[in-house]
Amino acid sequence: MRTAAIVVALAATVVGVALFVRAVVRIVGVVRLGGPTLGRTDAPRERWKHLLAETLGHTRMLQWTRVGVAHWFVFVAFGALFLTLVTAYGQLFDPRFALPVIGHWVVYEWASELIAWLGLVSILALMAVRARNRASDRSSRFYGSSTWQGVYVELTIVGITVCVLLIRALEYQLVGGVVHFPLTFFLLPAGLPTGAVETAVVVLAAVKIVISMAWFAVIGLVTTMGVAWHRFTAWPNIWFKRESSGATALGALQPVNAGGTPVDFADVESFDEDAPLGVGAVEDFTWKGLLDFTSCTECGRCQSQCPAWATGKPLSPKLLITGLRDHAHAKAPYLQAAEEARGSLPATVQAEAARPLVGPIQVDGDGHPGVVDPDVLWSCTSCGACVQQCPVDIEHVDHIMDLRRFQVMVGEEFPDELTGLFKGLEGRGNPWNLNARGRLDWTKDLDFEVPVVGRDVEDLSEVDYLFWVGCAGAYEERAKRTTQAVAELLHTAGVRFAVLGKGETCTGDPARRAGNEFVFQQLAMQNAETLTEAGATKVVATCAHCLNTLKNEYPQVGVQLEVVHHTQLLNRLVREGRLTPVAPPAGSVGGRTITYHDPCFIGRHNGVYDPPRELLEVLPDATVTEMPRNRQTAFCCGAGGARMWMEEKLGTRINVARTEEALATGATTIATGCPFCRVMLSDGVAAVQDRTGQDGGPDREVEVLDVAQLLLESVRRGDVRP
Repeated sequence: MRTAAIVVALAATVVGVALFVRAVVRIVGVVRLGGPTLGRTDAPRERWKHLLAETLGHTRMLQWTRVGVAHWFVFVAFGALFLTLVTAYGQLFDPRFALPVIGHWVVYEWASELIAWLGLVSILALMAVRARNRASDRSSRFYGSSTWQGVYVELTIVGITVCVLLIRALEYQLVGGVVHFPLTFFLLPAGLPTGAVETAVVVLAAVKIVISMAWFAVIGLVTTMGVAWHRFTAWPNIWFKRESSGATALGALQPVNAGGTPVDFADVESFDEDAPLGVGAVEDFTWKGLLDFTSCTECGRCQSQCPAWATGKPLSPKLLITGLRDHAHAKAPYLQAAEEARGSLPATVQAEAARPLVGPIQVDGDGHPGVVDPDVLWSCTSCGACVQQCPVDIEHVDHIMDLRRFQVMVGEEFPDELTGLFKGLEGRGNPWNLNARGRLDWTKDLDFEVPVVGRDVEDLSEVDYLFWVGCAGAYEERAKRTTQAVAELLHTAGVRFAVLGKGETCTGDPARRAGNEFVFQQLAMQNAETLTEAGATKVVATCAHCLNTLKNEYPQVGVQLEVVHHTQLLNRLVREGRLTPVAPPAGSVGGRTITYHDPCFIGRHNGVYDPPRELLEVLPDATVTEMPRNRQTAFCCGAGGARMWMEEKLGTRINVARTEEALATGATTIATGCPFCRVMLSDGVAAVQDRTGQDGGPDREVEVLDVAQLLLESVRRGDVRP
């Protein structure tokens, strides 16, 4: 029996290692098909620091605390118990074998047993989580994940940890000494025959090796088995993440990349005609994109947070990434073959190569189904919840936007509603195609003058801040009231500010997130010239999208600005005593119950969570209550990613889902800090109220207001002017 065990274990090792090495070569070959990327090796010391924090410290996994803790013990067991695999090879030939130096060191023995037990308990807990979240249920984060792959990996870990513990119990029978076997001495009855124990050690060592090598063989045969391969690919994927600071790939979008350098849209004559603008085929992704796809663990955290998926739309960030992964690996033999040899490749490979990257997945006749359905591509709100949640730093939003860029700028395939958006942005510098003369209409109802650069002040050196009004703040009626409130508060606090008036044009955010980089660059360069001539250095903005673009993306066109959100500045003015909220008069009826909605583009994309809440908390007549999904896990309003200008024709409306969540808190006021969010939530309240009398609606009047409006209402009570 011993001989047979040794032969089987060694044969399994040869096969497992050979298949694993072959798979590594294949995966590297697939990743190398991608093009150059932008800046992934800067600040190596910082990258190593954040790699260790995210892997050894599990900082991103611990966003889900219980699952993160359990995964950490499994992660430690996977690495630490490698030494027990080495020991198992020695035990094939000598049942009493122990590693030199540390093999009988009590610290090592205690640690190995403790890690094995914790790893076993933790993997059983994770298996229970998977069983409780049925993969057949669309609400499950495991929906669409490969169940057999996940279960196989989990059972492999169970088998290995059980073998480790049983072998340790058998070793106790051979050498004794409870102090060396504190957590396994009791697992087997005492007095077992020595010969039988020795044979059992050899057999169990062989079983442990076979389980381990079978795992290597399986993942060697299935190179798209992300639930297993992420144990290896996550390390480089995290090290090469977009931001060396450790931040997620949110905030700015990357410039259009051609050959590893940003495309200069100011010099269109120098364009390489063969260089793709965006991604039109899987090989147009950068090598980091292909590494992203290979690293997906199929854990579904991104899917569980996606507002599009939660409201019945076809976009699942997880399924998008795994679909691109499977396509990349299936098409790789075609891309790697010499052109004259491609005709002799298997029909399945040729069919995969013929698939359009973006196209309907249901086709008639001889057509080829697309890899990414257009409805999937255009459902994204660019809220960043997927990127925020991903434990291996996959850059979903960047990939989606690169796909959109190609569709718009090369394929000219995009939703019809965007035609009007692009026309307004190109022709009149705003998405509503309104006359620039109307940009100062919001000032007409104010009882003080708003200085305009070039008319009332020569440049911005004469004031403290440029007040960037934004298109919504200038033209949309509800947003104009926010603009007026901020201007009045700044005036009351004695903050010197000025606006650009007709000199201001759209920052280009909706164009860029709709994939139209040409229009974005046109607007950005125009604004860059205006801002430079005006001497802008410090900017306050009420629009979350304007803030994100000015702060994070305008450095790409040579403009460096200190940009703050209006809630940040107003909060500072309150703390400095320059604005004082005042309680309502005694005897006033009731107060406000407020719930705050985090706009994605000041929250997840820019980390502004506390200032708006601190402002609400100082309001004397306000009680603040949080929605279940808030801060980093806040649910999107549905307006981002240029969705503000597209109809929601699939599933239920994102803004209604968020509004229902807000109303469930019992709040009488929904506060926010973004004009897009205010429009979407106001429309959501109206939609829910329309259902009153049919299937129920709010039993109270509910307002949707900007934080600045609520602050102004309170500050005005202290106005003692006659």
